[in-house]
Amino acid sequence: MREVKSGLWMGTAVNRRGLLAGGGVLAGLLLVGGCTTVGGRAAFSYDDAVRRLLELSTQRAFARLTAPDGFWDSSVARINLPVLFGKRGSVMEGILKSPAFRERLQHRLNIIAEDGARAAAPLVADTVRTIGIQNAAALVTGDPTAATSFLRAEMGPALVNAMIPELNRLMQVADDPLVGQALSALAGVDLSDAAHALALNADNAIWYEIGAEEAELRKNPSSDPALARVFAQPR
Repeated sequence: MREVKSGLWMGTAVNRRGLLAGGGVLAGLLLVGGCTTVGGRAAFSYDDAVRRLLELSTQRAFARLTAPDGFWDSSVARINLPVLFGKRGSVMEGILKSPAFRERLQHRLNIIAEDGARAAAPLVADTVRTIGIQNAAALVTGDPTAATSFLRAEMGPALVNAMIPELNRLMQVADDPLVGQALSALAGVDLSDAAHALALNADNAIWYEIGAEEAELRKNPSSDPALARVFAQPR
């Protein structure tokens, strides 16, 4: 089974790709998060705030994405047709000229991605629990998706590598006629290639959704008392 060996940061753009535009570290901030308590109450540090922010952001993101039509209904995580399915060829071009076929194929791939997200979720949860957080104060005061950007950089291609075997297995078991019809028109392309391409797209979509949840929690932290102690006060 192929693994992705390098990082997967894609170009940023407005809206969903703009969600993860960087780490947002403030140049003059030299505080060590684990030594800084906030809110005038004992034993809640910037480390705690970042970890809690990531815990809630990832839990909410995966709950959304693994629900029926989770990717498809998301404003930031809907997966477009992978580049693989846009290869030129007379047969494939004929199939993809049909908007109805393109939409059905795209929808089906978004549904399959839900199982990829289920395979990735435990890995993210374990990482959030155990990850070492350096300069947590900078993450607290950083961009709306600073903590998500930090977590993604730390995990690298781990989600892609976790999703590829599950997506490949699912496609083989399902023997999906829609995906099969598309792949049959692409010479030299098989289910493993399709699983790899879909995992790359699903990886981006998952991080977009986590980033969106982080930004919302920062904006409206009152739903969690611990976060409200940090993000509902001037910094």
